[in-house]
Amino acid sequence: MGFSMNQIPFTILLGGTLSLTERLSAQLAESRFIAADGGMRHAVTLDVVPELWVGDFDSTDAALEAKFAGVPRERYPAAKAATDGEIAVEAALSRGATSLTFAGALGGTRSDHAFLHLLRLAALADEGYSVFMTSGEEEAYPLLPGSWQIDLPKDSLFSILGFTELSGLTIENARYPLDGFALPFGSSRTISNVAEGPVRISLETGRAVVLARPYDISGA
Repeated sequence: MGFSMNQIPFTILLGGTLSLTERLSAQLAESRFIAADGGMRHAVTLDVVPELWVGDFDSTDAALEAKFAGVPRERYPAAKAATDGEIAVEAALSRGATSLTFAGALGGTRSDHAFLHLLRLAALADEGYSVFMTSGEEEAYPLLPGSWQIDLPKDSLFSILGFTELSGLTIENARYPLDGFALPFGSSRTISNVAEGPVRISLETGRAVVLARPYDISGA
């Protein structure tokens, strides 16, 4: 995967789960890093030193604070109007970020945060940024009107979750292709598809997210 020469890639370390995989290492190889509160623990997993650490630090233990004592911090009160992740995104954008990876944005103990991150993913894509989310084992990509290709291994699982009703949905190079399909809001029709290799998706109207499991080749 990797980034083009004109991109400034940033990775936001969040508090969900993260597994170090070969695919994840390749995706983050050229990135700069900002940690959001307890997401700093993933810096240990990834063996990186973020350039900034933001948050109210209510989920950070003393050992982690000591290990990354040299990283500049921006501390915010717990009763703030934005999540630590949102603050980290704004910090990355202020540093010129053109692409954003959310690592540790899926799973974890806060499903409200995970769902918010999915919505934020679509909003940032709508603003023109290249964005995706990963736990190492699972990935999320925004799906907006247009044509897209997602580089997935053959036989790996993926699903499309519509935030709205979708029209003109086409899926190619998958076990269950669609051609100009109208997907009602709340439909399960696009859950648990199987990639035949890189998947091509196009959409006429609507907003959605593609959830992929590149290491899951169960075919279920």
